[in-house]
Amino acid sequence: MESLSAAPKIWTSDSVSAEKRDVWTAMKRGFRGRCPRCGEGKLFRAFLKVDNHCSACGLDFTPHRADDLPAYLVIVIVGHLLVPVILWIETDYSPPVWLQLSIYLPFTVVASLLLLQPVKGVVVGMQWALRMHGFDEQNPEP
Repeated sequence: MESLSAAPKIWTSDSVSAEKRDVWTAMKRGFRGRCPRCGEGKLFRAFLKVDNHCSACGLDFTPHRADDLPAYLVIVIVGHLLVPVILWIETDYSPPVWLQLSIYLPFTVVASLLLLQPVKGVVVGMQWALRMHGFDEQNPEP
């Protein structure tokens, strides 16, 4: 009977240059906080600090340039979830302002903090899959 654990992947320079990069797979792996190439190593070493390299396959994460895009995307996502609910509750029930603030502000902060790391992982995974910035071994940036 075979072992259930797969042998670790060894990435050579030939396999790296010929690898196929699926955008959706890389984004899903990034959402889970895993390496976009192998899906095994951790992407983050702290809450929002991307690790220097993958512990499983050795992919260099230093070329990523997520910058402010994850924060903007989180604002859009949380806003699109929260604003319709706020408008519906205000229109139908008209609760007092203190009650609205005591519910909406904590929800907004918690939802934003919960989404920030997965969205940043998606952005880094997408950059790797699309060979953006320094993730393209064939055309390194100076």
